[in-house]
Amino acid sequence: MLNPKYPMFTEEHEMLRQAVREFVEKEVTPNVDAWEDAQAYDMAAFKKMGELGFLGIRVPEEYGGGSSDYWSVVAVFEELIRSGCSGFLTAVGVHMEVVIPALLGHANEEQKQKYLVSAAKGESLGALAITEPEAGSDVASMRTSAVEDGDSYVINGNKIFISNGARADWIIVAAKTEKDAGYAGISEFIVDTNTPGFEVSRKLDKVGLRSSDTAELFFTDMRVPKTALLGEINKGFFQIMSNFVPERLLIAIGAYGGCELALGKAIAYAKERKQFGKPICKFQSNAFKLVELATMVEASKELTYRAADMYNRGLDALKEVAMAKYLTTEVAQDVTSGCMQIMGGYGYMMEYDMQRAWRDLRVQTIVGGTTEVQKLIVSRAMGL
Repeated sequence: MLNPKYPMFTEEHEMLRQAVREFVEKEVTPNVDAWEDAQAYDMAAFKKMGELGFLGIRVPEEYGGGSSDYWSVVAVFEELIRSGCSGFLTAVGVHMEVVIPALLGHANEEQKQKYLVSAAKGESLGALAITEPEAGSDVASMRTSAVEDGDSYVINGNKIFISNGARADWIIVAAKTEKDAGYAGISEFIVDTNTPGFEVSRKLDKVGLRSSDTAELFFTDMRVPKTALLGEINKGFFQIMSNFVPERLLIAIGAYGGCELALGKAIAYAKERKQFGKPICKFQSNAFKLVELATMVEASKELTYRAADMYNRGLDALKEVAMAKYLTTEVAQDVTSGCMQIMGGYGYMMEYDMQRAWRDLRVQTIVGGTTEVQKLIVSRAMGL
């Protein structure tokens, strides 16, 4: 059924949404607690998404995808977050809206046939490795190097906080190919994780998103063929920057979607929980707090939709996406904390989902570029 409030979602989008909802209800929601405890989602669920055509939703048909628009992506991720498992959404999101767009934008035909086709079908899992222990937002200071040697590059270095890093079949690795050239000396390489010299040093123990893996990686004299180069030599930084828009949109969708879920649970609790002879939602302070939170969520969602519309139409949406990422993730901090306050001690208990929303959404102001980085992008766009 079409929603007149959001006319950009067509009947085709709603059919997709229903299909994803059925998948989530059957394959994800019943397993969330087990995945969280195991700190790993079941790869069968990921592969099932590929079989159903969800992973390659924006991939051209000639590579096994659905050639759909960006509103299809919005529909998929709005339904995935309904499971309450932000960890699974993160793993799938990195694959769908971080590494696949990098392949679409910069891979040659041979690389697309090798990696993009399998990625769209769920037959392989991808990751992106940029961040290092001494190089976070300051990408130009990365130390991982790729030195040309005959018909190969030899990669040495260390990456950290890499989503999907412990389970990926292949990883796009950023490395310095010109040591002293700063931003202009970075290149990207597609690396198979069975390559000698590649090592998953450790799987990191996170506060939230526990069902997704985040790893520290080492590359020791790892030799890759020159055909592993993604895009142009020494253009890696600019390729990375162009790829941040879909990643940040994904984070914004997960943030407002997670807020909607948390707020719904808090409202339901406030209607059922009675104190002093009446439901606590009847106390004006609680009612007003819920109204404030709902308004912030709606505002952040509308801003994200505006940015998504611009991106879908091929417009320059860098500023608007940065605004959406900044607002939604900061709102998520207020909403999850406020919802937990409404639920009192129960909200802090592990038996209730609110604590997981609070933990999972906390990192959203950090990943994909911190709030401060988003403000810097916007300020520069404003000519400040």
